[in-house]
Amino acid sequence: MSHAMRGKELPDEEDLGLLTDLYELTMIQAYWAKGMHDTATFSLFFRKLPAHRNFMLACGQQYAAHLVTKLHFGERQIDKLRRLDMFDNDFLDWLAHFRFTGSIHALPEGTPIFPHEPLLEVEAPIAEAQLLESLLMNYVHLETVLASKASRLVLAAEGRPVVDFGMRRMHGIDAAVRGVRAYRVAGLAGTSNVLGALTHDLPANGTMAHSFIQAHDNEDDALLGFARQYPGTTLLVDTYDTVEAVKRLIAAIEREPTLDIGAIRLDSGDMGKLARQCRQLLDDAGHEHIRITASGGLDEYRIQQLLAGGAPIDGFGVGTALGAASDAPCLELAYKLTEYAGKPRLKHSPGKHSLPGRKQIYRERRSTGEFMGDHLTLRDESAPGTPLLAAIVNDGVFLPEALGSPDQARDASRDAVASLPAALRGLDSAPAYPVAISERIHERRREAEVRLELLSDG
Repeated sequence: MSHAMRGKELPDEEDLGLLTDLYELTMIQAYWAKGMHDTATFSLFFRKLPAHRNFMLACGQQYAAHLVTKLHFGERQIDKLRRLDMFDNDFLDWLAHFRFTGSIHALPEGTPIFPHEPLLEVEAPIAEAQLLESLLMNYVHLETVLASKASRLVLAAEGRPVVDFGMRRMHGIDAAVRGVRAYRVAGLAGTSNVLGALTHDLPANGTMAHSFIQAHDNEDDALLGFARQYPGTTLLVDTYDTVEAVKRLIAAIEREPTLDIGAIRLDSGDMGKLARQCRQLLDDAGHEHIRITASGGLDEYRIQQLLAGGAPIDGFGVGTALGAASDAPCLELAYKLTEYAGKPRLKHSPGKHSLPGRKQIYRERRSTGEFMGDHLTLRDESAPGTPLLAAIVNDGVFLPEALGSPDQARDASRDAVASLPAALRGLDSAPAYPVAISERIHERRREAEVRLELLSDG
């Protein structure tokens, strides 16, 4: 077996310092060599919503901030960097003693977020803050994209449970596990991913595959045997003839009243029509308690269509569309320097501008409780509404009291999404949610632009 095959596929916590782009390390060596140690502020945000999204659900930023406080370079990691033959020994010695000493302000997990609003801001000596770019973006991007997709499914299901079936087609095993954390925040009811369920305390849900039915010479033997093994289970009834399978199940229950079947699952065919037929059969036989669940190529649009058509479906399992966030799989996150050594900094490239300074978001409600708009301000400003960004790391120390429990994050996220204007909670594109940028931010931007003009003229 080759050395590469023997290597570990997932990084240990001690390797997180190496989970970065090379230019982060080359830049911080250059900062270090030039004696640039002043405090910098970096802001993590996006400039544009992906197609088919009216909001994003910020997720992963508080957990990523916690990871930052554990970041270090052990002897083994320093030896690996030395093999690149790009770094001075004195710089590697500095890295060997690296600990994050700065502060991080972040949104609560599961907060609806809009363009140009920071999901988090890092304030630290510039080399420390620069090092975090790739790690923070990776963690926050994945979980925000998946939580946002899951939120749409929850909204489309109108209170019916949605379960994650997406592990097998997700982009890597790390994503499959971390995704379950995002799904919990977004309000999914369960996951088929056992490791994800055990790691993030989301109920593990599952039924059976068609192969179990096919492996038996008789469909009834497969279904009834499984029901006896797992009382209250969900039985997959569409391997051959769905309606006939349900009729035989009803007859089996009459012969064996102790059979406990919790639900049947439809995975193919005209699910609306089949659900109505099966519901009628079950109700006529007095089995109103047996639920009907659906899976197989579902997304939020198909769920919405089924429910709008009156399909009596009680829950949904969603796979590829969820795990790959297939309609909007990426978010153009940016991690940009907005202040250094007390001076505003910005990027002024066409279509990629940034806003300078340390910031705060105030979210304002109507008297009805509905969100009416946000105010994006500098950190020391005040504005109507509730401030959203709060310190999660202070002087390199994680503040556990600032991090709510997973259940609190889920409940707060549910309430926040429910408070959005109704149009934003729909699946169709809606008018943009209003985000007002304060005049002082504009002043800081003009100040930075004037300084850039003077530099170019000089």
